[in-house]
Amino acid sequence: MINDKDTLENEEIEIEAIGIEVSTQPIELYKVLKIANLVDGGGQAKFLISDGYVAVNGELETRKRRKMYNGDFLEFNQEYYVVLCDQPVIEAPETEVTSVVAAINAPKPKQKASKAKPARNKPTTTKKENSDAPKSKDAESGRNSIDFF
Repeated sequence: MINDKDTLENEEIEIEAIGIEVSTQPIELYKVLKIANLVDGGGQAKFLISDGYVAVNGELETRKRRKMYNGDFLEFNQEYYVVLCDQPVIEAPETEVTSVVAAINAPKPKQKASKAKPARNKPTTTKKENSDAPKSKDAESGRNSIDFF
């Protein structure tokens, strides 16, 4: 009985799959559905993936931006599709990421402390307050109350 389970896992199943040719790899899953004209648009593709209507390599997939490579197969609408690409794998360059991280972590130049100028005794002009406006500021927040009418 134990050997039956092992043989079922190692057993290969032959299926017919429709080839989807893509120009670059990796390519995101929702883009594969769009290229194959299985959906009307990217929004519909993302919706169907997140709702669990797509399986990749035999497992249910809910990640919309899952990277697909040459030879990956997907199941959608009870049909099988395989990704075909003859180009080499092109990963995103890490230099951009490291330069952004370096720019964020770079020490900021210290600003010189400005010399405080002594306050001059100038007469200050105050605006005349409108006597019609009520003075109702909240003591804690310093905000005025709201008048609706």
